[in-house]
Amino acid sequence: MSFWEDKRVIVTGGAGFLGSYVVEKLKEQGCKNIFVPLVKDYDLTKEKNVIRLCKDYPADIIIHLAAVVGGIGANRENPGKFYYDNMVMGAMLMEYARQFKVDKFVAIGTVCAYPKFTPVPFREEDLWNGYPEETNAPYGLAKKMMLVQSQAYRTQYGFNSIFLLPLNLYGPRDNFNPNSSHVIPALIKRFFEATEGRKEEVVCWGTGKPTRGFLYVEDAAEGILLAGEKYNKSEPVNLGSDLEISIKNLSEMIAKFCGFKGKIRWDSSKPDGQPRRKLDTSKAEREFGFKAGMDFEEGLKRTVEWYKKYIDSRGRKESN
Repeated sequence: MSFWEDKRVIVTGGAGFLGSYVVEKLKEQGCKNIFVPLVKDYDLTKEKNVIRLCKDYPADIIIHLAAVVGGIGANRENPGKFYYDNMVMGAMLMEYARQFKVDKFVAIGTVCAYPKFTPVPFREEDLWNGYPEETNAPYGLAKKMMLVQSQAYRTQYGFNSIFLLPLNLYGPRDNFNPNSSHVIPALIKRFFEATEGRKEEVVCWGTGKPTRGFLYVEDAAEGILLAGEKYNKSEPVNLGSDLEISIKNLSEMIAKFCGFKGKIRWDSSKPDGQPRRKLDTSKAEREFGFKAGMDFEEGLKRTVEWYKKYIDSRGRKESN
């Protein structure tokens, strides 16, 4: 029998991008009792709703994916909201999970929690050696507070909680809203529209020099379930791939897949964000056997193809 088959699991954020894949993977593992609290029914920034959730659905495991999140622009415009909503959700969910005797709490952090000038590749031991990159520090620190809480609760209460640090995710069904999307979906949308509109130039933020790593969303879901099953320590663990690619090279690759043949111009008046991001993923492989499997170029092609089909289907619906 699968580890998950007889478990009652709450997946916060289960209707979102990553959450939808986690729910699918749970079902593949034979899990029959999955509850996804929707924002309209359970606003988890309100204490009464967190208590009601724990009463309505007594769970063995909570996987906390829900987050108020976005790219650099959204972080700059909403630092207070991103800090408060994420910090309060995490703190209250873990506290009431403890009170309601949930067996395990899987907390999903963010690579934005790392210091701005972390030695590359990022190792979990460097997590506290400096302040995060300023544009997303409120979000990153709010999520990192779950690590503090996790370790404190294990020490005082023996509460079993873990803390995972995933790289930036990408893949089909991503968020392509320009007001809140991350770099890959934002670039796909921009280059696709430029191709469709036969534009000769696309303007991208920053200098193109920063580097990023990315994790295919289906790989991330598999890593989360492996950790949920096999990892029972409060030390943080990176979830990622071995990739490190410059934003310039990423943009050129996406432009090619979208069929854009024009010029890419860089607006250096816009922020670059963190200079480099690449994770050391050896701990995840050592502790619970996770290693990302998707080839980046193949994953990117699948994401672009999904977006093209999504746009086509939306256009057909609107025309009808």
